[in-house]
Amino acid sequence: METYSLLREFADSWMLLTLFGFFMGVVFFVMRPGSTKTYSNVADIPFRHEDKPAVRSGDAKEA
Repeated sequence: METYSLLREFADSWMLLTLFGFFMGVVFFVMRPGSTKTYSNVADIPFRHEDKPAVRSGDAKEA
């Protein structure tokens, strides 16, 4: 059997199944219970300083 044919057969069967399993694993990992708080915090990053830019630590005025 040629190398190309062997690799093609492997990619068409087992690699496709492996990649699908990896994809489903990532989906289940993201949707697991208890991850909502973590991803909610990350999802709100663009909206934290909606009214004015964030103050850098060196630019803060001392009162």
